[in-house]
Amino acid sequence: MKTGQILHRFVTKCGKEVVLRTPEWEDLDDLLELINYIVDEGADIKIDEKKTREEEIDWLSGVMARMEKGKAITIVAEVDGKVVASSEIIRGGFRCESHLGNLGIIIRSGYRDMDIGTEMMKALLEQARIMGLKVVTLSAFSTNRRAIHVYEKVGFEETGRIPNGLYKNGSYIDRVIMTKEIP
Repeated sequence: MKTGQILHRFVTKCGKEVVLRTPEWEDLDDLLELINYIVDEGADIKIDEKKTREEEIDWLSGVMARMEKGKAITIVAEVDGKVVASSEIIRGGFRCESHLGNLGIIIRSGYRDMDIGTEMMKALLEQARIMGLKVVTLSAFSTNRRAIHVYEKVGFEETGRIPNGLYKNGSYIDRVIMTKEIP
């Protein structure tokens, strides 16, 4: 898949036009700002330390390489020329897992509850089908009810739970494992 390829456009319920597309190098600074904003916010994600520009360059080059090799699909959401969300499905790492993908998504506050997450998930799952994936998994903090609701809305089901599987701000939180089969 090419960088900057537009997959879907839609208008949110508050009238904002959103473009879902694959990332491109010009997104580097927006993506760095996005992840560091999410970390500062204390959002329920596994990353808890800000990234440097060099680390983000490494991450984005890995994204580009995985997409070029058909090992992943990454989608960003752009609003008013700025990346406000990022999501990815990475194909399983072992040959026996080539049918399996693992999904992650982050959305900047102020852009949540606008159906951006739902539309990104739908676009990702369609790309997963095109990639030949049969099962997509994700994990979430049990305290992140908003995200879990979105995952359920697009057909994910809780298939496991690791008690105290995540540690954040001095507390242990259950890690919820969710799965969706791709027809």
